[in-house]
Amino acid sequence: MATTEPSKDASRNVLGQALQECGADPVTGFYRDGCCNTGPDDRGVHTVCAVVTEEFLQTSKRLGNDLITPAPQFGFPGLKAGDRWCVCAARWLQVYEAGAPCPVVLEATHENTLKIVPFDILLQYAVIPEKLYS
Repeated sequence: MATTEPSKDASRNVLGQALQECGADPVTGFYRDGCCNTGPDDRGVHTVCAVVTEEFLQTSKRLGNDLITPAPQFGFPGLKAGDRWCVCAARWLQVYEAGAPCPVVLEATHENTLKIVPFDILLQYAVIPEKLYS
């Protein structure tokens, strides 16, 4: 049975707006479409658009979720500080609770994240959109 990717147009972010792209270098998302889309096959709920830091990566690895080591068999390149990646909502919360959260792009974070991570916590780590500086 084939995995059906949800429509990007129908997906909403935590702000109630259309879901924006999270990252294309490396290409992220459960469906490797650059967006933190989710669906019934995404048991990990890869919905938080995170701008990973070295501290986040090291803490995540220490807690059992290695995001540094490449896993080509899963299309995973391994991450370095500064990469934007759709991380599992529960894993982001776990690293937050361990004291090492990383910035979050709210416009690219899927609304299903709110079932796991409270909005007020996400807001504390929100990246201010670059367009505000233009």
